[in-house]
Amino acid sequence: MECKMINVTVIRGWCIAAKPLKSFLLQHKPTRPIHSLTLSIYPLQKLNPLMESRTRRSLNTSTHSSLSKSEAETSSTAVQSSTPHKSKVKFCQSCGGPTKQSIPAGEEKMRAVCTLCGNVFYENPKMVVGCLVEHNDKVLLCKRKIQPSYGLWTLPAGFLEVGESAAGGAARETLEEACAEVEVVSPFAQLDIPFIGQSYVIFRAQFKIPHFSPGPESLECAMFSLDEIPFDSLAFSSVYVTLKMYVEDVKAGKFCFHYCTIERRPEASPSDLQGFLVTQEMCS
Repeated sequence: MECKMINVTVIRGWCIAAKPLKSFLLQHKPTRPIHSLTLSIYPLQKLNPLMESRTRRSLNTSTHSSLSKSEAETSSTAVQSSTPHKSKVKFCQSCGGPTKQSIPAGEEKMRAVCTLCGNVFYENPKMVVGCLVEHNDKVLLCKRKIQPSYGLWTLPAGFLEVGESAAGGAARETLEEACAEVEVVSPFAQLDIPFIGQSYVIFRAQFKIPHFSPGPESLECAMFSLDEIPFDSLAFSSVYVTLKMYVEDVKAGKFCFHYCTIERRPEASPSDLQGFLVTQEMCS
């Protein structure tokens, strides 16, 4: 099967490749400019012919609205199909034999397969959980004492452990990194980062006792008002996006549950905090 290019429409971070544009506009009533991008669809044969003909129509709408630098760059960036994941498993965890990259019978993706016993290794994304702790119109941040991103600010968060709930893990990480006992109030955001195989779940939380101090992995901890948040000194794109969503919700006077995917810009360096795109953004 060949990979073909089709024009798609992006509205407020949404990519519509197989849905009538008219019905989408009537349903969502976008408030931001509409732009036309190019998207690789593979295989194209799976698209309904009628939908395919509609998505091929390019919508060239000029706009005089002001865009932020990030929004302007996002609008002009070509959306490409994701690079297939290549397993890093070199040796079998069962017999110790070397593995090879192959597609097991009945599957479609490349896997690490043991050349001796035939064991197939499946790799799954890791879940990171954390808390956005609110107190007196301020939020709790921790300055990292470990790599990566030593010396930069982050929300208290870490990998979910086997045997604990997402909310329980988020509270545990807050205790470990900020020595703070918190009560989880509600889920706030899920952010998927496919290119590093991680999914973040962030909860809003409150202090049980208004006390905090740096844990073993933190240089210091501090409460920041919304206009004091050090956006130029944050550790990770996930933290940056979460705090931006939080600030918008506070200003709007209503909290939503957010979902989005974070993709890296092709030309961005790993240390570039602005080198990412936010896609598939949803709010409920």
